[in-house]
Amino acid sequence: MKKLVTDAEFREVVASEGLTIAVFKTTWCKDCHFIDPFMPDLERQYEGKVQFVELDRDDLPDLCSELNILGIPSFIAFRSSQELVRFVNKLRKSREEIEEFVERAIQVSEALTHK
Repeated sequence: MKKLVTDAEFREVVASEGLTIAVFKTTWCKDCHFIDPFMPDLERQYEGKVQFVELDRDDLPDLCSELNILGIPSFIAFRSSQELVRFVNKLRKSREEIEEFVERAIQVSEALTHK
């Protein structure tokens, strides 16, 4: 997963026509480390459909405040700089829950494409 370290990088990536899912984490978050082992599999599973990027909430506090990122890890799907859906809460996220979120993000993105 590509790690973005600046606000400008984030804005450039989410401006793309494709579906981008931004994953907000921190180095000290146990629930963030819980998802690390299976995220590469998810990236391969959705290759060609979704671009995943990672941001450290502590490195980009202003951006995270603007996006109202409270719980981590948080997942937000973007296309053409527009937020489509988000999966944000303070609970640990399972692989199944993340897959459901990604599938929903793909459905929303495709629905907007076919308008």
